[in-house]
Amino acid sequence: MKLPDRLFDRVIVPLLRRREFESRYLRREFAARYGIEVGLYSYGCFDRWRIPPGTRIGRYCSFAKTVRLLNANHPIDALSTHPFLYDPAFGVVSESRVSACRIEVEDDVWFGHNATVAPGVSRIGRGAIIGTGAVVTRDVPPYAVVVGVPGRVARLRFEPETIARIEASGWWRLDRAALRDLIAREPDLLGPTGPRVAAA
Repeated sequence: MKLPDRLFDRVIVPLLRRREFESRYLRREFAARYGIEVGLYSYGCFDRWRIPPGTRIGRYCSFAKTVRLLNANHPIDALSTHPFLYDPAFGVVSESRVSACRIEVEDDVWFGHNATVAPGVSRIGRGAIIGTGAVVTRDVPPYAVVVGVPGRVARLRFEPETIARIEASGWWRLDRAALRDLIAREPDLLGPTGPRVAAA
């Protein structure tokens, strides 16, 4: 028997948070229940109230607990913006009057606290950083650092040659053991040593 969504959210999800990096069960349930696909090793995104249905999240993504992805706006050209007049669940209208978009977050994206992705954004590129408090209003290219309101690309994380090397490695496809082996063979892939704070 399938647990009701409310019970699943309140009991099962908190129990599995300690294993959210690798829990295939959690990923299967989020895909089946909510239409949210989450790649292995991604964390902080198992919350159907902050991540909308139809979202696809790649592997190794990091979400602060206050990140919010939005896939639709209230219809502003209708009689009212109240949900009674756009959501058929309330029994006033017979069909949804909201146009939702799908959001794809590619692999290894880091979202800082209170970052928001606005409706209309369909893609956040691999390796991007969305800075604390940023409001993303357009698609984000791979390896971009986005800051501000509205979000703007402050810079790319790496030089083009480094990005090409990272892309050629395909490291995000690896499991934990294979990733450990790759780093043992090519430790310079980790970048400079010592403490470093991202510009986001």
